[in-house]
Amino acid sequence: MTIPTRFNTFRIHSDASGYRSGIEAVSLDALAPGEVVIKAAYSSVNFKDALAGTGQGKILRRFPLVGGIDVAGHVVASTDPKFKEGDPVLVTGCGLSETRDGGYGEYARLESKWVIPLPTGLSLRESMILGTAGFTAALALLRMTENRQTPELGPLAVTGATGGVGSLAVDIFSRAGFEVHAISGKPEHADYLKEIGATRVLGRDALATTRPLESAQFGGGLDNVGGPMLASLLAQTTPYGNVASAGLAATAELDTTVMPFIIRGVSLLGVASAGTARDIRERVWEHLADDWKPRHLERICMREVGLQQLPDVFSTMLAGGSLGRTLVVI
Repeated sequence: MTIPTRFNTFRIHSDASGYRSGIEAVSLDALAPGEVVIKAAYSSVNFKDALAGTGQGKILRRFPLVGGIDVAGHVVASTDPKFKEGDPVLVTGCGLSETRDGGYGEYARLESKWVIPLPTGLSLRESMILGTAGFTAALALLRMTENRQTPELGPLAVTGATGGVGSLAVDIFSRAGFEVHAISGKPEHADYLKEIGATRVLGRDALATTRPLESAQFGGGLDNVGGPMLASLLAQTTPYGNVASAGLAATAELDTTVMPFIIRGVSLLGVASAGTARDIRERVWEHLADDWKPRHLERICMREVGLQQLPDVFSTMLAGGSLGRTLVVI
């Protein structure tokens, strides 16, 4: 397939003229080096993308870069024999829109060591409704189950449940056989959360305790918020349950005690999706295409946009107004 001399990207700059982003035509030679070139079909919008695209977070390590930490499409050129023209593939994280050009472009050049063949059971579209958000939720579940989390320990709490990671976690955990209690400060979306798999929807006051230990209410959970809510979730987790920390929507700080750890044996597990080793990455995507595949992907996909609409999406997300997932159609 012939690659155009120039093609559209959503590119981010920071220089003497200030921090700015927008549509920009570039050549393939302008992109970071890599063994695999794909014609992009879809990307997605994650909180990290909104921070990078607006400059409200220090995400990019160099400039200029094409934004977008996720991308899926078909191979159009490869110097790595493991990939041939026409192969459907995806990449999430792995330095995209941080140290190298990302997925917000009509074409992307990628390092083959991070390129994942699209698993049987997923379409390219489905893979990007999932994207980094779904990968993060499933990686959290993998870490918990590897540390002996079972449905018998009790329901899993999901904080920040209406966001991308939260929504997909509700669906994925439910699909995997766990009872899910969604924690949200948006009561108007309770019906949505129940539709995608939550058994109960609780307000933020469910995690308002400041005591070092409370009666155990949850088998464990996934926290996307940080701060007092995470501390409260730890204090209400059953003995030998696991709490996975994957976000800081409220704060990066954590003021807690060792009591849940030394009295109940609770485990606090970190979930860092961007740099996950390839073998673990492949296992997570195999689960997402099979036994952990969410049942309600189309319900969770709230919006489809093109590259031109990204600034509006970023603004809404950073203002706390996002619900579910936004798919970027390239």
